[in-house]
Amino acid sequence: MAYLIYAAAALAEIAGCFSFWAWWRLGRSVLWLAPGLLSLIAFAWLLALVPTDAAGRAYAAYGGIYIAASLLWLWLAEGVRPDRWDVIGAIVCMAGASIILFSPRGT
Repeated sequence: MAYLIYAAAALAEIAGCFSFWAWWRLGRSVLWLAPGLLSLIAFAWLLALVPTDAAGRAYAAYGGIYIAASLLWLWLAEGVRPDRWDVIGAIVCMAGASIILFSPRGT
């Protein structure tokens, strides 16, 4: 379930940040900012749902998922296919995120 929450959070964050990019860098209407802000609010809410005992650990694990999701965005939204080094890097990051998220913790 954590991976699904992280994936939804990544999509919300990327979409929200892209709305600012589109407005600022691509000359889109300022109206792009409204859904972007809502998307960033959804991102923060979703990230708070991750079942972990520490916010920093949730954020650290999220970083790996965010990297993989960003490369997927690169491919699907921007039409730039990730190369093998992008894919290898994403796999390494996902492995690191999984170690952080699912390692047994002593009390």
